[in-house]
Amino acid sequence: MTSAQERSADEIVSEYQYYEFAAIDRPLTEQEQAEVRALSTWAQITATGFVDEYESGDFKGDPGSLMERFYDVHLYCSGWGTRRIMLRLPQALLDPELVEQYDVDDHVTFWTAQDHVIIELTSDEEGEHGDRDKDLPAIAGIRAELAAGDLRPLYLAWLSAYGSWERDEDAFDYADEEELEPPVPAGLGALTPSQQALARFLRLDAALLDVAAQVSAARGSQADLGTWLSRLDAARKDALLARVAEGFGDQVRLELLRGLRDSADVPAEPTRTVAELLDAAAARRHALARAN
Repeated sequence: MTSAQERSADEIVSEYQYYEFAAIDRPLTEQEQAEVRALSTWAQITATGFVDEYESGDFKGDPGSLMERFYDVHLYCSGWGTRRIMLRLPQALLDPELVEQYDVDDHVTFWTAQDHVIIELTSDEEGEHGDRDKDLPAIAGIRAELAAGDLRPLYLAWLSAYGSWERDEDAFDYADEEELEPPVPAGLGALTPSQQALARFLRLDAALLDVAAQVSAARGSQADLGTWLSRLDAARKDALLARVAEGFGDQVRLELLRGLRDSADVPAEPTRTVAELLDAAAARRHALARAN
């Protein structure tokens, strides 16, 4: 390939953008699909999804606005290395105050819109192609996990944000070295497939995750769920069964799992600073390199 061809290829890669949205709780009406269609002529649009790619130019819509109005999950990749996941959940299932504990400027952010909380998770890696690991179905499972009280996806995003400091010395100010980690959820040593997909997408370093998981307790089991259910009073059980019969089985399942996790999966109190985590991860990588 000549130098001119190389420049042309690099320019194409740098302009590449990929947008995908999914509607999980409610499909879009025909009128809503037409409204979204007006934002992109070439997009693949259905009642439950939207996919569009650009080799040049830009998407005319505002992803945040589309999330507020229509969609529950959004995935974005760019050729210049930006990756983004957005999630929309009812505030009844995920308290914004819980999300705030894991907030990191420009990396883990959130806002509320009507009765929903919308979370935005971002990873930037200059020079790396943004078209890898764009598996929205795999990552989308973290939405149900968050709704069921599993806060591991938020901690993974927080950890990934500060992990980027090792690759970009200007990512944060030195004062951030003394920032304490947020509550450490149980089960970091045994991530679900959706959480593994999220970790890959956000470029979470394996050594950093191993270090973080050292203080993470094991998660409650299905046997623990049976024990917890046996302690519910009869009136509560009858109310839950009635809601299942009325068609709210998925919501009841999430509430039951969240109740179990609230009682059994108590997050570890934050004791480590960002600097301590990054230093321990660097030491772990060095030890592994020497062993090999």
